[in-house]
Amino acid sequence: MTAQDALNRSYEIRTYGCQMNVHDSERLSGLLEDAGYVRAPVDADGDADVVVFNTCAVRENADNKLYGNLGRLAPMKTRRPGMQIAVGGCLAQKDRDTIVRRAPWVDVVFGTHNIGKLPVLLERSRIEGEAQVEIAESLEAFPSTLPTRRESAYAAWVSISVGCNNTCTFCIVPALRGKEKDRRPGDILAEIEALVDEGVSEITLLGQNVNAYGSDIGDREAFSKLLRACGKIEGLERVRFTSPHPRDFTDDVIAAMAETPNVMPQLHMPMQSGSDTVLKAMRRSYRQERFLGIIDKVRAAIPHAAISTDIIVGFPGETEEDFQQTMHAVREARFAQAFTFQYSKRPGTPAATMEGQVPKEVVQERYMRLSALQEEISWAENKTQVGRTVDVMVAEGEGRKDGATHRLSGRAPDSRLVHFTKPDTEVRPGDVVTVEITYAAPHHLLAEGPAVAVRRTRSGDAWEKRNTTAAAKPAGVMLGLPGIGAPEPAAAGGCGCD
Repeated sequence: MTAQDALNRSYEIRTYGCQMNVHDSERLSGLLEDAGYVRAPVDADGDADVVVFNTCAVRENADNKLYGNLGRLAPMKTRRPGMQIAVGGCLAQKDRDTIVRRAPWVDVVFGTHNIGKLPVLLERSRIEGEAQVEIAESLEAFPSTLPTRRESAYAAWVSISVGCNNTCTFCIVPALRGKEKDRRPGDILAEIEALVDEGVSEITLLGQNVNAYGSDIGDREAFSKLLRACGKIEGLERVRFTSPHPRDFTDDVIAAMAETPNVMPQLHMPMQSGSDTVLKAMRRSYRQERFLGIIDKVRAAIPHAAISTDIIVGFPGETEEDFQQTMHAVREARFAQAFTFQYSKRPGTPAATMEGQVPKEVVQERYMRLSALQEEISWAENKTQVGRTVDVMVAEGEGRKDGATHRLSGRAPDSRLVHFTKPDTEVRPGDVVTVEITYAAPHHLLAEGPAVAVRRTRSGDAWEKRNTTAAAKPAGVMLGLPGIGAPEPAAAGGCGCD
């Protein structure tokens, strides 16, 4: 489709799942705008000319959520000739023709490997008057070469690899994203430098198994070298990464984190279970002792690091004794935050057919016990922050009550969420405010006193420029894409499979 053909046609993207999907949606936005589409207003509610679902296949209810949303759009499409619906992402890669069979009003189905084809497939469907299903079996081009419409002026995702070489029995992602494919270090650093030139001051390196970076290019220390290279980029203030795998978390990575000033004191590393028996059944290549040993090494090198994790409760065969081992590991690790999931059977994974599926009521009861323990630990860990002075990068959309409380919100270097009293001077997203923590809750910190200092930044300038320009245009905000301020560690493996 030419830009002229698409001129004034609006689009909306609804994103589900992990940060990889969020970043893919930025690329989909860039592709559509490059083809001449404009973003639908924030209140479009399915009233756009093109609605794109970027799906996740990890959770059990992913299918129901997609088909429920597609069903709600069917009458709108009937009333509006020319409206198009596209489905992409992991669920599209998995279900393929099933989507069109169950929802015949869908116009385009595309996979994780060929997101660059979306504008062409939309045009082909419009001309031929029938659904276009195109699922590539392998990566056609590294997605970072595609146009990208980034959602934040000050914080950005940067993919360093796609795919995964692990074979975890609960995870379907390697089958959908393929084997690991690494980018060249020079290409990654060139992208980061370009982002910094545009005003970005925080980047998060993304990979399905981010610290395995280098396995595809034959350098086992490539990831630690990349972290150190990021430390040499002038103007880059904060570097994060997600999600690493304990198997590949080597001492050189810990040293690079500790010795590179702009690598933040934050780590999200999925444990999944504290039971050696369950870890073996999950086909995870480490055991509890190895995992806790990594935590000890990180804390020895970076004492103030905030460490978070992912945990699956109720994996097939998990006994009460196994669960108690997970509770023990959580007590020992003292995670700042844990993203806990009840085991969800996914067709196509080895775990789905394993014996010893745990009854739902047992899984729920264990999940509640684990959540209560982690809530207690998170609160205690956050209380240790009271009295500390921290630099908070102001973010958009982090504090839902900021308007009513006259506060602003952002992330501390360790990624803890901080709500703070709005300073008398103007503060923009991307600027940095130094505050003293006065109160701790389990999931956030408060700084109720006056700001210690306010630093206006190039990122704040970039945010102001972008919003001044946007105010002069009629385009609204894409619906469905999670806000991207300083990227959260939440479900950082996203897929819960790292």
